[in-house]
Amino acid sequence: MSWRDMPSLAALRAFAVFAETGALQQAGAVLNVSHAAISQQLRHLEAHMGVPLLDRSGRALKLTAEGEQLAQALTLGFGAIRMAVQDLSARGAGQPLHVTCTPMFATHWLMPRLAVFRQAYPEVDMVIDPTGEVVQLTPGGIDIALRYGHGTWAGLDSEMLLPSPMVVVAAPGLLDKRQVSRPEDLLDLPWLEEIGTNEASVWLRSRGVEDSIKAGRVVLPGNLLMEALRAGQGVAVSVRDFVAPDVAAGRLVELFCENPGRGYHIVHRPGVLRPGARHFVNWLRRERDLTATA
Repeated sequence: MSWRDMPSLAALRAFAVFAETGALQQAGAVLNVSHAAISQQLRHLEAHMGVPLLDRSGRALKLTAEGEQLAQALTLGFGAIRMAVQDLSARGAGQPLHVTCTPMFATHWLMPRLAVFRQAYPEVDMVIDPTGEVVQLTPGGIDIALRYGHGTWAGLDSEMLLPSPMVVVAAPGLLDKRQVSRPEDLLDLPWLEEIGTNEASVWLRSRGVEDSIKAGRVVLPGNLLMEALRAGQGVAVSVRDFVAPDVAAGRLVELFCENPGRGYHIVHRPGVLRPGARHFVNWLRRERDLTATA
């Protein structure tokens, strides 16, 4: 018999629960449907198989010999399914929640807030993977990615967490009162980039600049990049939210700002999230809403 010839799983499940409980009303209560719906499923199953599965001659429904045979097979089959589901669920629940984000995002947004999540969900083990590289989200791997962009990643679900444009910044001491009106005015200065990214090159190309940076570039971790920026060691492209305090304090100068529409997004594979990942996403949403109303 092919899969196409098999009766519906709903009908088989209704029959298995009826065989276990011995009553239509109890079977309906287990499956959260009416006893009439259970009765209809049983009749459809008998019609599909072409043999009587229930003896309706008495006041109460009883299984025929064929019904007993099917019930035994379904007990084994559904029992094996339940055991596999429980085993896989337990294995999934035991894996740490795996989150990836850029070092800059981890330093400036996630880590200062993470203690709140840990206090609310101490049972959730976590792995934070700070990397500037775009990591593939595959089953059994990373649960949640916090990515910067427009939110259009094929095959993935995403929602905005932190809207913020990209800006070009530098320390006043590095600029030394020079007038900056176009990107080419910065090509003779050194540039800083976070490991795993190429924001400087991407930004210059987006502004139509084909000439290369004459003073070279330094690639370093996000936390060191901020220190180098403040010390006047180079120009950098960064998310405005992360450099706003330094700009407000006069430690950095905002030279150019990208059009709005980009920001950090909560990204994951489509489908039902594991409990730990679901708690984390809900917590991120609450933190976003708190930030928006502050």
